[in-house]
Amino acid sequence: MRAVKRMVSLILVTALVLPAYAFTIKIGSSAPERSPWGKALRELARQWKSITNGLVELKIYPGGIAGNEEDMIRKTRMGILGGAVITNRGFIILNPDIYTLNVPFLITTEGELNYVLDKMKPTFENYIEKKGFKIIILFMAGWVHFFTKKPVNYPDDLKKHKLAFSTGEPEMEQAWKKSGYHIVPTDLKDLLMALQSGMVNAFYLPPLLAGSGQYFPLAPHMSVQRIAPLIGGMVLSEKTWKRIPEKYREKMMAVALKMSGELYEKTVELEKEAIEAMKKHGLKIVKFPDDSLEKWRTASDKGMDQLIGKAFSKEIYDRIIHLLEEYRKKNANN
Repeated sequence: MRAVKRMVSLILVTALVLPAYAFTIKIGSSAPERSPWGKALRELARQWKSITNGLVELKIYPGGIAGNEEDMIRKTRMGILGGAVITNRGFIILNPDIYTLNVPFLITTEGELNYVLDKMKPTFENYIEKKGFKIIILFMAGWVHFFTKKPVNYPDDLKKHKLAFSTGEPEMEQAWKKSGYHIVPTDLKDLLMALQSGMVNAFYLPPLLAGSGQYFPLAPHMSVQRIAPLIGGMVLSEKTWKRIPEKYREKMMAVALKMSGELYEKTVELEKEAIEAMKKHGLKIVKFPDDSLEKWRTASDKGMDQLIGKAFSKEIYDRIIHLLEEYRKKNANN
């Protein structure tokens, strides 16, 4: 009888100590395991497990194992994955209005981006939540720059190049074409071959990608001027998020927010290192003349009718334009 009582007591104690509904959240990511994102996800997994006393475990599928961003979002909708790490391309699938942030030369400083995101993030989040997803992390993951065979200072210089453009963005492709550029749709996996064959001789990517993919030797002139921000983040399905007891969610989100700031700082640091490393191997930095930015924006505006009301809503575009004017007016003397 005593043995039975001891066994019952042991079972009760074990039930109190171990999480009652422990579950694993599968996260797809295109980021390599050893990248800043890969390391950050492992740390997030460790902290979430600690916060929830072992209730929540993250299992990361890095390096595109779970497919491209479209695949990962589809698998998350199906319940095969619990969530995904995505960039602009993935966020655009969930909320086309986020595409506004990709308009060339619209947003070109951290201050402008932070101001716009601070005001627009609730709108973006609400839309995405209606689609059945929860934004866990949303941050600026770098800046896109031109890499060209010959130096580019003005729009007319770029029009002499064959510019590689990622497939799957037909509206933006048409906008570039209407602005007078020679666009060649090219998957990232085919970019090196396209450069080697001469099919393209210019592209635009973040410096980290240009360096890690060894694309820059074939287009060795990098413009200092930023074209657009690269947005990154992590989303979970709303169903997965709601499985987590509410008492843990605030702490989990706080950890994710802190991590997004650290990721941005690390990205900036690595971007500088990548540029310095590329300069040692032939990269040449091209600084646009002082009068060029307005010329680039004017050229970009020629293709806007291909985007407004098609790629994103006019209402959101107008709101962002208003916010940028507001920010620039406040900071005119800085």
